[in-house]
Amino acid sequence: MYNYTTMPEPQKCTGRVDSRELRFSRAMVFTIEEINNSTELLPGIKLGYQIHDSCTSVPVAVDVAFQLSNGLDPVFYTGDNCSQTGMVMAIVGESASTPSISMSRVIGSFNIPQVSHFATCACLSDKQQYPSFFRTIPSDQFQADALAKLVKHFGWTWIGAVRSDSDYGNNGMESFLHAAQKEGICVEYSESFYRTHPHSRIQRVADVIRRSTAVVIVAFTASTELRLLLEELTREPSPPRQWIGSESWVTNKDLLRFNICAGAVGFGIQKSVIPGLREFLLDLPPSKVAASPVLTEFWEKAFNCRLGKIAAIDESVCDGTEDIRTLQDPYTDTSQLRITNMVYKAVYAIAHAIHNAVCQDTNSTVQCDKFTGVESKQVLTLLKKVNFSQNGYDVSFDANGDPVATYELVNWQKSESGSIEMVTVGLYDSSLLDGQEFLINKNLTWMDGGPHVPVSVCSDSCPPGTRKVLQKGKPICCYDCIPCPEGEISNTTDSPDCFPCPKEFWPNTKRDTCFPKPVEFLSFDEVLGIVLAAFSVAGACLAITTAAVFFCHRTSPIVRANNSELSFLLLFSLTLCFLCSLTFIGAPSDWSCMLRHTAFGITFVLCISCVLGKTIVVLMAFRATLPGSNVMKWFGPPQQRMTVVSFTFIQVLICIIWLGFSPPFPMENLTIYKERIILECALGSAVGFWVVLGYIGLLAVFCFVLAVLARKLPDNFNEAKMITFSMLIFCAVWITFIPAYVSSPGKFTVAVEIFAILASSFGLILCIFAPKCYIILLKPEKNTKKHLMNKNQS
Repeated sequence: MYNYTTMPEPQKCTGRVDSRELRFSRAMVFTIEEINNSTELLPGIKLGYQIHDSCTSVPVAVDVAFQLSNGLDPVFYTGDNCSQTGMVMAIVGESASTPSISMSRVIGSFNIPQVSHFATCACLSDKQQYPSFFRTIPSDQFQADALAKLVKHFGWTWIGAVRSDSDYGNNGMESFLHAAQKEGICVEYSESFYRTHPHSRIQRVADVIRRSTAVVIVAFTASTELRLLLEELTREPSPPRQWIGSESWVTNKDLLRFNICAGAVGFGIQKSVIPGLREFLLDLPPSKVAASPVLTEFWEKAFNCRLGKIAAIDESVCDGTEDIRTLQDPYTDTSQLRITNMVYKAVYAIAHAIHNAVCQDTNSTVQCDKFTGVESKQVLTLLKKVNFSQNGYDVSFDANGDPVATYELVNWQKSESGSIEMVTVGLYDSSLLDGQEFLINKNLTWMDGGPHVPVSVCSDSCPPGTRKVLQKGKPICCYDCIPCPEGEISNTTDSPDCFPCPKEFWPNTKRDTCFPKPVEFLSFDEVLGIVLAAFSVAGACLAITTAAVFFCHRTSPIVRANNSELSFLLLFSLTLCFLCSLTFIGAPSDWSCMLRHTAFGITFVLCISCVLGKTIVVLMAFRATLPGSNVMKWFGPPQQRMTVVSFTFIQVLICIIWLGFSPPFPMENLTIYKERIILECALGSAVGFWVVLGYIGLLAVFCFVLAVLARKLPDNFNEAKMITFSMLIFCAVWITFIPAYVSSPGKFTVAVEIFAILASSFGLILCIFAPKCYIILLKPEKNTKKHLMNKNQS
């Protein structure tokens, strides 16, 4: 606590020197010396610098920012060597986002430009809050979008997320989660922690990872935080996990010792080569080391000795034999110059801004005036316009102070020796068109060391033929696969809905494709059609054969006694009845639909009219035998013909009216069966059909009544009994036809109608003509007038 009566002690750093950060600071010194020795950039002008250690601490960073803003330089130079001693033109740093935010809020009020090499928080692109902030490393917004597209590219929809509880981690993860949501990626958990949190907090995050079902973990953390988490996971390993890393740690070689991260994939700044840097880093003579407290601390930690001091019990005094070239340390490792190049570019960007302020290019020569007064605000303005190339690296800033985002896709692969190496396997360029940003040019290895991409989904993909149904209370990536209902399909994976097939189509058994429905009608190719056609032809042949027998024996008493003219006409009409059933078989057409119903109606009326005529003839004949009766002259052959023609003409007239107003027509019936089409003849007018059928029934009933009245008349050749029985069969068939016709589905409706036609026709021909043919062919002795007269006498 402060009592505000005495000056507080200055902030002090604790812990050990970060070798990687030390390399960054030495790279800045190298770049400044390279610029000071240049004859093209700021010739004759020397840049000075100060290096402060923020210890990744916000209070220390803020203290340094105020110190630099106030120009509190402990040593104040005078003379011609410096133009404005102590005035800070620009600041390079800080590495972390949170200290950079704090610094920018302080120095932004003084228009001092700040160029960071490693602060990637997307929030720093807000020029309203951070007007003087620039960076040579891309914003996390680009990285978050790239990570989301990377996760989507490999088909991972169920992931875990961990982040540093800092501006870098929180803002970066927020950007990533927003981008992931757009890509349809679900997050099982999102945990945060910080290196200063209690160990129990890190343990809790590790336990969440161990218990989770997500195989892929996206880590938006600083290297320090991730190292603590990996150390905790190493104590009690979790199931294999596929790590996806942000730039902050995925290119940090210090973390390659953790085997649980084998197969990790992430984006890193492109590798680069800075000529002369390695020699500069290794050029650390004892005098230079001793002159810098930071280098001294680094040297003592690296070689475990003390420089010019009394050593502790477990330490030794540095004797000058230490060789930094043999040291395996991030400071000396220049094989992966990524962030170091960002430092290099940041210093050059500031130098170019100052160059544009104090120098003029004339006639291929550069003239610089080191005494020109330059303010930080002027450097800030010119920084926005810099655009140059150094060692093949382009440097420029957009309106938000961000560079063009290009990344390398880095994969942690196990070498033959078993160690983990960082391998560049692809590139990502945000300036390319959507969908073309990725370029993967090498094979990746994954968490199990194999070439197969691990699967990380909450629910397996729903195959075609099913649809997704979200599980209650869970993210959208967790769902059940429900088969499509009848008549609907889905032809894509993970379809949210099923779609009905067009009415002429029906799904296959897998319900992933619509096929044309099979068209069904009673055809000559199927068994039922063949059987019915065979009976139809057989019936027609039977009628023709009967007619032939009657014609051959037309002079015999039995033929003459039963009105041969009406008998031949009846056989002709029966032949037509049998044949008209053939029009019901086959694919319906306009003509066949009109023909089948009208032919059926007219032929049957002709047939019933003939039977009715024969019945009347029998009744009239016995009436004529009564004394004084002359009834036969009123119902002779002309009247019989007229009766048949009149009854038939009425049916013809009904059919003409039916065909004229609403004729039958072919139609596709889609309602009886869902899975197939019934091709049938629509009645057109149901009234017309039932009038035709009703008229036939009326004649049949009338004929049946007359036959019943004449059934007991004494005649050996009396047809009344047989007509009665035939009409009884006829009426029974057509009475049972009505409910069967209405209830039969599809082509069986037609089959029922054909069956009714054939059954009634066979009933008529067998009942009326079979007994006569039996006598004619098998009992010729009874086919005599004597036999007829004897029967009558008896």
